[in-house]
Amino acid sequence: MKGSQLDLYLSLGYFRMHQNLFTCRYLVFDDTVFPVHWLRFTLPTVNYGSKQRSLLRRNTTFSVDVKPFVLTQEIEALYAIYRNSVDFEAPESVGFWLFNGERYAVFDTYAVEVRDESRLIAVGIFDNGEQSIAGIMNFYHPDYRRHSLGKYLMLQKINHARLQQKLYYYPGYIVSNYPKFDYKLFPDEAASEVFDDNSGQWLPFSWETVNVLAADILDEL
Repeated sequence: MKGSQLDLYLSLGYFRMHQNLFTCRYLVFDDTVFPVHWLRFTLPTVNYGSKQRSLLRRNTTFSVDVKPFVLTQEIEALYAIYRNSVDFEAPESVGFWLFNGERYAVFDTYAVEVRDESRLIAVGIFDNGEQSIAGIMNFYHPDYRRHSLGKYLMLQKINHARLQQKLYYYPGYIVSNYPKFDYKLFPDEAASEVFDDNSGQWLPFSWETVNVLAADILDEL
């Protein structure tokens, strides 16, 4: 998919699953409907605060490499360790989540690889557009849990995208009344926007706006 095409679909509230694009307005857990809210960061306005700067300083001993994504046994082995350590349902493998048996890659996919000396300890996968990037996966070795590597990978994706003069970073969605996804706001809540699929507009993020959008979704069900 060409960069400008990905930019367009992301701007319309679509996101990648396997080698396809999808969107959704809500999830259902335990017979309860939870509205979904797509997010993006306006990269020129991102301003790291004390928590973000502290996290970057804490992990300066690690090496970071951003490069075109190649699926390796090393990456799958790290993901398998990560998957066995989490308390939520995760995809069976990196290859399944990205390709699901497809032979050809549609997206221009990159990886952020973080190493402690030669040991691979975290990987962040993202798709590259002309003016934007879309975060697809983040995973890390549980031995390094105190280093907040999931959030660290988000910051590294933003740093790379800003060096490439991108305008937007799409990290996925948050879910009303389901705080497990709220970490996606970590880089800079003030620089984030939320998608209103009724108007097709991106609105400055606030929890008040999210609550209004959630009520609209529930009213339409």
